[in-house]
Amino acid sequence: MNADKRQSKTRTSARELALDVLTRVEENKAYSNLQLNSALQRASLSREDAGLATELVYGTISRLNTLDYFLDRFVSKGIRKLQPWVRNLLRLSLYQLMYLDRIPPHAAVNEAVNLAKRRGHQGISGMVNGVLRNVLRNREELALPDGLPAAERIALEHSHPQWMVERWIRAYGESAAEAICRANNEPPAVSVRVNTTMISREGMLAEMEKAGVQAAPSPLSPEGILVYGGGNMALSDWYRDGQISIQDESSMLVAGAVGPAPGMRVLDCCAAPGGKTAHMAELMKDQGEIVANDLHEHKRKLIEGQAERLGLGSIHTVTGDALKLADRYPAGSFDRILLDAPCSGLGVIRRKPDLKWTKTPEDIGEIAGLQRKLLDSVSSLLRVGGMMVYSTCTIDPEENERTVQHFLKTHPGFGVPEDSGGTWGRLHAGADGAGVQILPQDYHSDGFYIARIQRFF
Repeated sequence: MNADKRQSKTRTSARELALDVLTRVEENKAYSNLQLNSALQRASLSREDAGLATELVYGTISRLNTLDYFLDRFVSKGIRKLQPWVRNLLRLSLYQLMYLDRIPPHAAVNEAVNLAKRRGHQGISGMVNGVLRNVLRNREELALPDGLPAAERIALEHSHPQWMVERWIRAYGESAAEAICRANNEPPAVSVRVNTTMISREGMLAEMEKAGVQAAPSPLSPEGILVYGGGNMALSDWYRDGQISIQDESSMLVAGAVGPAPGMRVLDCCAAPGGKTAHMAELMKDQGEIVANDLHEHKRKLIEGQAERLGLGSIHTVTGDALKLADRYPAGSFDRILLDAPCSGLGVIRRKPDLKWTKTPEDIGEIAGLQRKLLDSVSSLLRVGGMMVYSTCTIDPEENERTVQHFLKTHPGFGVPEDSGGTWGRLHAGADGAGVQILPQDYHSDGFYIARIQRFF
């Protein structure tokens, strides 16, 4: 009982919280963002310590195979033979030594040894101490050997699976593949979308300036604002009152490509959590109808929550398999269709670093097969003259341009429309085919693919 009381009074440190999260992620294949958010809510860390814990979790996962590559040189029996919590303690400690200049090396080592003493026996704390002090004495060994093949060098220097790097080199060339990997390890920008049914972008920028929040108009999206150091925008009055939504700049381009106008009937096939749905409703001035479908009931409620917060009445939510929407609605009954398709998510690694370690080449092939079926199925619901947009948050050609090319070859009534000007027209100018591929390094935004397809007959 006394031990329980003493334990309850011991405050969790940033490193201990990060260690717990990393170990749960590895052992349970859990999502790091969900585990971290849950752990931060339970702990009473200062803002600085919460920031450090977040940096340690995402940074360690981002740099995973680089950390393991070097740790294997210093752990005599190899890092894979260690208990998961010991392995993750060494990883997050080496991450601090290699990538966080602001933390004194002795502080990182001492904290690791103290954690090892609390969690394990003297032998483990001695091993942790020995490994990390050996690293400090031999820091010159934390360098990759010369002459590595390009894919292996990029994979280790920027910490990505080698198969993924090889795939990107084939698709985009060595220089672009390395730039993708480098960009994936940078912190994501904070961007918000202005609800133009309530306030203009200029009006929102003026309000932010008045409140002392540093912000600038997005160069990519007409409704977007980049926010610098303004804290969590989801906790702001602007968000609560429906004046802004949190959305990546690349994602904001999708609604503009759809080109919805007041009075139109629009189908959003895979709509949750509802950001693009709401953006389309805002562009339509909330006049007309958007049918927002998702497979899961709990996700349908997320869309409804967004619409309610933003004061949008034109969104009608439904639940069902997108492959069966053609059985539910008459052929040719929509002016616009958005298929924001399920995908591998390889364009958002910057936000979800776990993705690069959990995906396989086989996953991509399976997902591309589903995407082709979805395009084939929902296309019959588009009226002649109408526009369908296919979008993904991935950068793999098999899921993107090859999927769209396959659709166009097998559906002669559909083709590539003329550019309609605006942001989409500028991006698509000179593009080969129906779509635009945005890579993570292009605008410091998410990797996204967007294609516009028109029904001619």
